[in-house]
Amino acid sequence: MTNERKTLEQAVRERRSTPSFDGEAIPAADLRQILDAGLRAPSGYNMQPWRFIVVQHPEQRRRIRAASYNQAKVEEASAIVVACGDRDGWRRDLEEMLRMGRAGGMPESYAAQAAANVPGYLSGFSDDQMKGWLNKQVTIATTTMLWMAEVMGYDTAILEGFEQQRICETLRLPMSYWVVSLLAIGHLKGADKFDGGRFDTSHTLFGEEFGKPLKLG
Repeated sequence: MTNERKTLEQAVRERRSTPSFDGEAIPAADLRQILDAGLRAPSGYNMQPWRFIVVQHPEQRRRIRAASYNQAKVEEASAIVVACGDRDGWRRDLEEMLRMGRAGGMPESYAAQAAANVPGYLSGFSDDQMKGWLNKQVTIATTTMLWMAEVMGYDTAILEGFEQQRICETLRLPMSYWVVSLLAIGHLKGADKFDGGRFDTSHTLFGEEFGKPLKLG
């Protein structure tokens, strides 16, 4: 199948959460480009706490489906990207983050500040606070993958419905990992999902403070 590439504006306006996939394989080069986009996403302190497990083998997708409330698209998709966050990643990765930063021009004053601030900030998190922080960081990267896939002509769906413990056991994840979402990538099979619409901007968009309409000229 030849993918019909889209502009980012087209992808944003036309995207639907894919109801069913045809299962056609994704070329390795395309999948690498999609994944690389997510790995280049911004993150707090550049700590990049995301970890992604790419599931393509039919048997493993079957297991993931069983742990995802039997959602058929898990098996139908060409690839499932299980998006996780590592609660302890910052402890292991801080020095490497600083090394990369210095190599890219990070001033020593900034590096010294980060070396103190990252542990000072993240070590005080409760488990729920850490999960909340990971949810934000990982979702930024996963969404970046989603838009790259859509621009390249693929279809996507983000799945929030799954059993955390069963996914962790199926993928043999370390104890410090927290599963945030599953990203299904492939090609649409059948009719696309209906257009659900968006609330009027007066309901969701404000200027300067809540309740004041945004004026853009």
